Amino acid sequence: MKRKTFFLKRILACALLLTSTIATHAAVDPNFYIFLCLGQSNMEGNAKIEPQDLVGIDNRFQMMAAVDNNRLGRKKGEWYTAVPPLCRENTGLTPVDYFGRTMVEHLPKNIRVGVINVAVSGCHIETFMHEYVDDYVKTRAPQWMKNMLKAYNDKPYDRLVEIARKAQEAGVIKGILLHQGESNTGDETWPEKVDSVYNRLLTDLHLKANDVPLLAGEVVRADGRGKCISMNSIIDALPETIHTAHVISSEGCTSGPDDIHFDAEGYRELGRRYAYKMLSLLGYSVFKPVAIPSDAVVASTVIPNNEFPKLDAARRGYFRLYAPSAKSVKVDICGKKYDMKRDEKGFWTGVTKPLVVGFHYYFFWVDGAQVTDPASETFFGYGRQASGIEVPEGPEGDYYRPQLDVAKGQVRSLQYYSSSANAWRRALVYTPAAYENDRKRYPVLYLQHGMGEDETGWSRQGLMQNIMDNLIAKGEAVPMIVVMESGDVKAPFRGGSNDAGRSTYGASFYNVLLNDLIPTIDRTFRTKSDRDHRAMAGLSWGGHQTFDVVFTHLDKFSYAGAFSGAIFGLDINKTYNGIFTRPNEVNSKLHYLFLGCGTAEDMGTAKLVDDLRKAGVKVDSFVSEGTAHEWLTWRRCLKVFATKLFK
Repeated sequence: MKRKTFFLKRILACALLLTSTIATHAAVDPNFYIFLCLGQSNMEGNAKIEPQDLVGIDNRFQMMAAVDNNRLGRKKGEWYTAVPPLCRENTGLTPVDYFGRTMVEHLPKNIRVGVINVAVSGCHIETFMHEYVDDYVKTRAPQWMKNMLKAYNDKPYDRLVEIARKAQEAGVIKGILLHQGESNTGDETWPEKVDSVYNRLLTDLHLKANDVPLLAGEVVRADGRGKCISMNSIIDALPETIHTAHVISSEGCTSGPDDIHFDAEGYRELGRRYAYKMLSLLGYSVFKPVAIPSDAVVASTVIPNNEFPKLDAARRGYFRLYAPSAKSVKVDICGKKYDMKRDEKGFWTGVTKPLVVGFHYYFFWVDGAQVTDPASETFFGYGRQASGIEVPEGPEGDYYRPQLDVAKGQVRSLQYYSSSANAWRRALVYTPAAYENDRKRYPVLYLQHGMGEDETGWSRQGLMQNIMDNLIAKGEAVPMIVVMESGDVKAPFRGGSNDAGRSTYGASFYNVLLNDLIPTIDRTFRTKSDRDHRAMAGLSWGGHQTFDVVFTHLDKFSYAGAFSGAIFGLDINKTYNGIFTRPNEVNSKLHYLFLGCGTAEDMGTAKLVDDLRKAGVKVDSFVSEGTAHEWLTWRRCLKVFATKLFK
């Protein structure tokens, strides 16, 4: 009977033990992902915690306290919503804060994230090496580090394992985050030491390397000023020693004034990058890379040492912008906005549909704000500095490209005083190559840009000097001086009449041109100053200005051209005192009148040509195939127009 009772008790005890074991395992939530975080001051958190860092924290993001925190009422080994500080009581913002926030933002709602942060400011990696820590604490740790070490009983590694084991009762360890290296700068054996720490953690916590990757962050770069930046080459080599290690770039992460620690935004961005890499390793990739074809080449308008924008053989544009804190970035070109995609480092990349050949302005839209591309040359357009890209034509575009066997003219900057405007002004003046070597006098073309552009437009966007050099060299154009002024239309049109002869927009330039600019040019340069050797032309609103000036001053000009001219509301019978009702007067005084436009725009040019011809006015016309209201249209117009002048 006693023997039977003994066996019953043993069976009951085993049953209770089994029940207890099942209950313990049942408490482990496979959807509670735990990450161990260790390192020195940048993992501990050196930046001030700001108000934005204390709000909006999803309670799915938890932290287990590795030390007691009396101020926040935290107890070692207990879980709390991950409100900073996450390390110790007086530590600051850390990459772990935004690692966790970003993880729960992109993981399914049934998955929680827990972190354990054990870090010691200024410590060497030996602080976490079980066999070296006692000697390190006794002989190498400076006095100011003593209290930090004491918080972990002088054994940070043992504390990390202790807390991690307790965390394993609730969830599953999915990764290890390391930020350390500043104190080991130049130590070529650092990867092997990290390998020792990593493998001991795997052993002590019964983990498998393939299930628990190691993410190691680079130290501060600070655009090359980082005090420990040389350590990054050693950190970058870590995957050669640990095949499950991944390096998190610190490129572009902003730093504090000491260039050793990141500032608050630097910690936020670095933390996001840790998360993006971990998410991709867990199969939740946030970013899909934009494929750049091998035939894509850097655009000619790119500032040297930049790799974007690029253009491929199909004329698709590839644009890139570094904007790690942005939520949305678009590239705006040729009347379309294209969404750009972010990568793990904070670079946004976008690709366009095939672009029309020629020069195009473009902008980035970053969270709704319009900005220029820091990698692109800028050009004055749209009333401001704008990015620009040249989509190259084939050999047919050689007429606006510089040629080795063609003598080069000069584009000079002329500052002059205008009594009419009571201001100093600037004009750009092209002189042909022969101007420097002879004493001849030259005819003059006054060439105007369009609305929202300035006097640099024709030389920079329009490449006027190359067009003139090449035409003159071939004998297709007479050598001439070309004058370009701002035209008082740099600012956007603000309303009012836009009819020819009635608009006040840009009209302030007319007296400047007639009373100040022309006399200044004739005094300064060797010009033929009579009307037979003076022409005026302009693109878009510059065409409007050309008509307003020439057809009210036929005593001063004998050639006129409008390229996509904004010549709206012209009444053949009334505008300019009804000059077009007297075609014989126009035709006898005007040696040549030219109107051009592109097939992909509608500025009313075709109708104006038809109306003028019906009125008996002689006018030559040109249509640029496949181009819109853009510089390629106007380059082609100038090429045709210039060959007709002064002959």
